[in-house]
Amino acid sequence: MKIHGACPHDCPDTCGFITEVQDGRAVAFYPDPHNAITEGWLCAKVRPYLDHVYHPDRLTHPLRRTSPKDAPPEFERISWADAIAEIGQKWRAIIAEHGAEAILPYSYSGTLGMVQMGVASGRFWNRLGASQLERSICGAAAEQAVNLTLGARWSVPYEAVAHSQLVLIWGHNPVSTAPHFMPHLKKAQKNGTQVVVIDPRRTRTAKGADWHIQPRPATDGALALGLLHVIVRDGLHDAAWLAQHAHGWEQFAPTLANYPPEQVAEITGVAAEDIVKLAHLYATSKPSLLKFADGLQRHPNGGQTVRALCLLPAVTGQYGVLGGGLGYSTSGYVQWDSEAIEKWAECPPPGRWVNMNRLGAALMGEVSDPPIQSLFVFGANPASASPNAALIQRGLQRPDLFTVVHELFMTDTAAHADIILPATSQLEQWDVHKAYGHTQITLNEPAIAPLGECLSNWEVMRLLASEMGFDEPWLHQPAEEIIDEVLAATAVHQPALAGLSVATLRGKGAVPLAISPAVPYAGGRFPTSSGKVEVFCAALAELGAEPLPRYVPAVDDGGNDGRFAADLALNLITGAAHHFVTTSFGNSAAMRQHEGTPFVEIHPEDAAVRGVVDGQMVVVENGRGSVRLRAVLTDGVRRGVLVSPKGRWGNVEGGQVNATTPDALGDLAGQSTYHTNTVWVSGT
Repeated sequence: MKIHGACPHDCPDTCGFITEVQDGRAVAFYPDPHNAITEGWLCAKVRPYLDHVYHPDRLTHPLRRTSPKDAPPEFERISWADAIAEIGQKWRAIIAEHGAEAILPYSYSGTLGMVQMGVASGRFWNRLGASQLERSICGAAAEQAVNLTLGARWSVPYEAVAHSQLVLIWGHNPVSTAPHFMPHLKKAQKNGTQVVVIDPRRTRTAKGADWHIQPRPATDGALALGLLHVIVRDGLHDAAWLAQHAHGWEQFAPTLANYPPEQVAEITGVAAEDIVKLAHLYATSKPSLLKFADGLQRHPNGGQTVRALCLLPAVTGQYGVLGGGLGYSTSGYVQWDSEAIEKWAECPPPGRWVNMNRLGAALMGEVSDPPIQSLFVFGANPASASPNAALIQRGLQRPDLFTVVHELFMTDTAAHADIILPATSQLEQWDVHKAYGHTQITLNEPAIAPLGECLSNWEVMRLLASEMGFDEPWLHQPAEEIIDEVLAATAVHQPALAGLSVATLRGKGAVPLAISPAVPYAGGRFPTSSGKVEVFCAALAELGAEPLPRYVPAVDDGGNDGRFAADLALNLITGAAHHFVTTSFGNSAAMRQHEGTPFVEIHPEDAAVRGVVDGQMVVVENGRGSVRLRAVLTDGVRRGVLVSPKGRWGNVEGGQVNATTPDALGDLAGQSTYHTNTVWVSGT
């Protein structure tokens, strides 16, 4: 028997796969050969997915903690009935004393499914009246910046790169994080397309580029504004296009005088002549595609950085041009009907909002009226993946905090739980997926029965709803019924989904949607209030933010309490690993072997100053925390910069880099600021 499914992980490709099942066991797992994006191959992370499903360390029954919070974790097996009853008993007591806002759900991109992430993160918690989680850890600033500047997150399809003369890949490593874009890029490159990569690190993508530019971290906004300065100064801008399609250009243009190439060179570390060269190359190579991802906006000035990037295609008149414009996200083409997902109208008014990037601070008292008394984690591993993870782990050790974790494995977060509930894998649950790299819809059909006593996210929410006495039918629907309901509700305002249902999607794999316009922003039409690119954004001014793009230096003191010498500080970047998806697969022996022992890349001159030699174990630390890593000396990172990819589990590797990362918030949408991280390095 062959069953179609969709990769649930946080990747724009959202690949289609097929699982072959014999006697109730999955025996083969491979790419859907008819999927237009997957094109017959899967990435290195997901290819051995059956090893993940049948991993000997899978959690298969509920567990109750028997050891103190500050001691090595010990658990005993309990029944689902006992687990749910204990959760209900604890919550009813908490609600009676503090109110439902003392309960905080924490979930994110362990799955990107409409049911198992979207509905499971909304309906029950809204009905309960729990605190709302501000899910702003990944791309919140960029999403808001693009939405407010261009009106919607629309992006060119991967194959459109065949028409590009130049591809400018900025703060993005698609070889590792959007691999199915790469065959299209390589083919275009062979046909003469130039590729320029802007990144402080020589990534796998940068190694294949025609030109690699290495700015200092968090200075991308200054570089973009410097490029705009040169383009306008040298008369390479499309004045007619701007006059017709850019709102507030006249107010913004004079500010470019603040970003001459010589000054931008001092800020970014990129030579002034290279800034001029890149500006001329971009402005005269038409069409040019500017492709970026979320890493470059995980800084205090991230939102304004993305706003500046959005203006480069505008100033050169490249929006609405096949092969030109912006390659960021296709999420704006299909947005699930919010009411069908959340059931806001049938729930109490939303509770207070807690920013997920401040989880450690929230657990340690920043949120106090009422204090957080219970945490429920699913689809996430904040003790490893979230900023200032050392503070989060201290918060999880609070003896008065009742923590429930729904997981497949004993993650760093699960090891701190009072109750652990076993979760299903993608092969064991219903869901439907849209992508943020293309416009296909894919039904995920369960291929096998859940292992042991595992239940899906939504099935757990149904049990919790019953335990709390909630009898609304929409809290007890099976997943297939929810999929039909949300698809039908969304089709009312998204006609491309008309006729889609579980019945019409079964057995078909991915279904491409007819998107209009085929070229984003064709004809210079933007779904903003002005119908133009919002160079001046009144909505930002109303939020108290700067309405014109600008550069503000990023600052982080690393929590320095006087122990560290300021002149020896370095900036640590924690970009994506090639074989992990954030912390998913971080316990896989094969993936860990491919990644090698946990390492930090350091420039040889920085290493020499600190007496560090290649292969030596070093301590990377600041006032927030520390981690031991293997030093890799390379000129692939610029001076002053360290790189250590994210994704490691502390309880597997003995530590992880997010012990050091900051939990300060960015300029827009409560964004994380992982990559403005001041640290110090010493030998061990």
